[in-house]
Amino acid sequence: MGTIKRFEELDIWQLARDLCQNIERLFQNTGVGSNYVLRNQMEKSSGSIMDNIAEGFDRGGNKEFINFLSYAKGSAGELKSQFYRCMDKGLISNEQFEENSIKCQEIQNKIGGFITYLKKSEFKGPKFQR
Repeated sequence: MGTIKRFEELDIWQLARDLCQNIERLFQNTGVGSNYVLRNQMEKSSGSIMDNIAEGFDRGGNKEFINFLSYAKGSAGELKSQFYRCMDKGLISNEQFEENSIKCQEIQNKIGGFITYLKKSEFKGPKFQR
């Protein structure tokens, strides 16, 4: 793995950002937008994925980064469950459910692989230039 200096360079963060943008489109184009409780929960869960990846990257090293990645992975599971709720309420189509739940699972899998990598690596966190 090459040197990554910013969390924005991480593939998993970019995938999480894409998912957040996709969710915003769902809010605009489906019944999810009018279900404020579910919408709020989904917004928090998707944002939590992005934010925990970013915060973990900017922490002191592997142990903290792994902890934050674990939170992000959990938030992806939470979001996937919320997609089930949307489908069960008829707020999204089966196709929209499949597309988004697959993205959640992809993020969970990639985060899990990254955690395994970090446990074996010598990565100690970003080097700050001051």
